[in-house]
Amino acid sequence: MQELTILQPDDWHLHLRDGDTLPGTVAHAARRFGRALIMPNLQPAVTTVEDALSYRSRIMAARPAGSDFEPLMSLYLTDHTSPAEVQRAADNPHIIAIKLYPAGATTHSEYGVTGLSGLAATFEAMEALGLPLLVHGESTEPGVDVFDREARFVQRELTWIVERFPALRVVLEHVTTAEGVDFVRQGGATIAATITAHHLLLNRNAMFDGGLLPHAYCLPVLKRERHREALLEAATSGHARFFLGTDSAPHPRARKESACGCAGIYTAHASIELYAQVFEQASALGQLEAFASLHGPRFYGREPNARQLVLQRREWEVPPTYRLGTTDTVPLFAGQTVAWQLASDYAARGR
Repeated sequence: MQELTILQPDDWHLHLRDGDTLPGTVAHAARRFGRALIMPNLQPAVTTVEDALSYRSRIMAARPAGSDFEPLMSLYLTDHTSPAEVQRAADNPHIIAIKLYPAGATTHSEYGVTGLSGLAATFEAMEALGLPLLVHGESTEPGVDVFDREARFVQRELTWIVERFPALRVVLEHVTTAEGVDFVRQGGATIAATITAHHLLLNRNAMFDGGLLPHAYCLPVLKRERHREALLEAATSGHARFFLGTDSAPHPRARKESACGCAGIYTAHASIELYAQVFEQASALGQLEAFASLHGPRFYGREPNARQLVLQRREWEVPPTYRLGTTDTVPLFAGQTVAWQLASDYAARGR
């Protein structure tokens, strides 16, 4: 197949950052996606409706001319998020979810949740109002091996949430393990998961290919090959509760290539192209539209995008860096080739 046409996809897990980074990150996302669910782990965190609407206005201002890209907002759950704030979020059409970061689990998670039981009233309000809980599913107990953090969280915390609040819609974000996949498969209609392109493409060996490679470091960390295979099977299976969420997360090159490098992989420059490459390698291109364009809207109670997106099977080389604001960001597969590209990019390069 040399050309693939699908309904325009959505990204149900995206980090755009803020400030002078926004024009670059928004432009990359808007070229590919009709909508994106924006993560709230800024500094300071997006914890209130007012914060979210202010952030949304900055994203809207950064859209390329003529773009109708729609940012869908989320709030950052803290130990002090109240049922009243949940009600305000549910009443606002631009805010569609609340994100749970265990304190200390990932970038800017210092404001995150230190214990679940104290949030019972908040979860009850979300359950009653139909506001989904997005979960960064990693245990932060000191004795848990970094490669086991998701499995432990699924076994304990996530199981507690689902059993205590059975009607609460829950998304296990950027699922990385066979245990996480099994949890979603065995759950009911209220349980879903997003899957990233980098967790489909890479296993943990990628972090050590010829040295310690900081640009392959993300959280949740890349896992063993058996887990990557479980993710691939879930993504390409047609199962309606697995859908696209890039977790594209830019960091300045200097902060990645440092004594204590940041966690995050930037994929927004070629996100849908990378998914197409994965699905082609799995002989499952026919399932890409459902995964990228249909399952997510269905879970969130929205119509799919009407516009179509066209991909051409033509190799192109990823630049070594992208300039985002005043800093350089190294993207996934920098200096390497990607097998698919947007038809508009192909035409612009002199078809």
